Amino acid sequence: MKILLHNFRIGMAILITKLTIFFLRLFGRGATTLPGKIALKICPSLFSDLSDRFRIIMITGTNGKTTTARIISGMLNQAGINFITNKSGANLSSGIATTLVSSLSLTGKSLVRTALLETDEGAFKILAPKLKPEIIIVTNFFEDQLDRFGHVYATLNSVKEGILGTPESKLILNADDPLCASLGQTLPNSVDYFGLADDVYPEDYIKASSDIAYCSNCRSRYDYSSNSFGHLGHYKCPNCGNERPQAQIECTQVLEYDNLSSTIEIMIKDQKIAVKLALPGLYNIYNALAGAAAGHLFELKEDDIVKVLADIESGFGRMESINVEGRTLKMILVKNPTGFNQVLEYLLTQKTSCTVAFLINNKLGDGTDISWLWDVNFEILPAMQDTIKSFYASGTRAVDMAVRLKYAGIPEKNITIEKNMQELINSMIEASKENDTLYLLPTYTAMLEIRKVLKERYNLKEFWE
Repeated sequence: MKILLHNFRIGMAILITKLTIFFLRLFGRGATTLPGKIALKICPSLFSDLSDRFRIIMITGTNGKTTTARIISGMLNQAGINFITNKSGANLSSGIATTLVSSLSLTGKSLVRTALLETDEGAFKILAPKLKPEIIIVTNFFEDQLDRFGHVYATLNSVKEGILGTPESKLILNADDPLCASLGQTLPNSVDYFGLADDVYPEDYIKASSDIAYCSNCRSRYDYSSNSFGHLGHYKCPNCGNERPQAQIECTQVLEYDNLSSTIEIMIKDQKIAVKLALPGLYNIYNALAGAAAGHLFELKEDDIVKVLADIESGFGRMESINVEGRTLKMILVKNPTGFNQVLEYLLTQKTSCTVAFLINNKLGDGTDISWLWDVNFEILPAMQDTIKSFYASGTRAVDMAVRLKYAGIPEKNITIEKNMQELINSMIEASKENDTLYLLPTYTAMLEIRKVLKERYNLKEFWE
């Protein structure tokens, strides 16, 4: 009787979830989270029930999850592997439930065997032991949404707890992040590491500071021989010898670097390949290396990995580029100090005239505490005032953003507060000329809001497509 009742619950969850997706899409809604919430309400054991129906690949970490997922999607396509993925970035339990159920037949049979799942760091510890992923990719750990995650070590421990529940999973870890690398040093799982070789970073990007300064083993201060950004780099504890592990997939040279792309040399095991990345930014080199590591596990040839990395397009809100009345509009998600600092560093590569808008919300999806804005290095912006013609502040915390810019040294007359997003776009267009670049730097919920405006105005694809 219990088995019949359980099977009935699964069947009802599938049926009602599929109907919900159908009707929400019929009315132009994303249908990314609500159907999954309904499915889990009907069948709380859904993830455990479905785990053996899929080959699961999970991606977690603070920054780079969505872009890394897009790169690995390209690797799966190149390998000829059919898969499903939560392309919209809905990475909590509800979004993942929606993704999995949408690929089932009404009888519960999986129509696609492989599932690539971007997974929120907080949800990972619950989801991983239930879904039993074959591969887990961890990008990095940085301070993020302190009101939700707390200290970065709490996030690390949460992910570690999730991996402890799935000891058979193959790990792909960032060797340059001492927190991320510590997972491979303390857990029984097999590991492939990725990272940048010692001292190959573009000269302007070398940083001498670290926000994770102390050894996870003995609490002595790390010595860094080179440091890319934040606490990423080549580190060693002078007391216990804990150090950055050898990476199997490594960027050995940065050959060219600008605001459009970068050309790098990657060592995969013992083979060197030159790759022109379609994505700019030092942080995207790390994302590319994580993707290359996955491609290697899929047994792709080096030429196939090069092709995927050269052809990859930006996802929505992650360096997404839109033609707007003769101007190039670029939207780049910002959500924590380390990521924001890297975006500002990227702006330094902009050589032609541009306009920049900061869209800062403090809704639940963003984190309600915005004090982190004072940890962002906006002080580099005054040096760009010959390039950046106008600064805008928008979102629910537009005034706070404007105050932060003023304290960073931007003259008040150069800062415009505009909370109406239609008017924000109009004003940025009026303040610029043809061939200029318009930068939108939104937090997560602000990104969804401004993209809805842009979709309706310029007939863009839906964010879940």
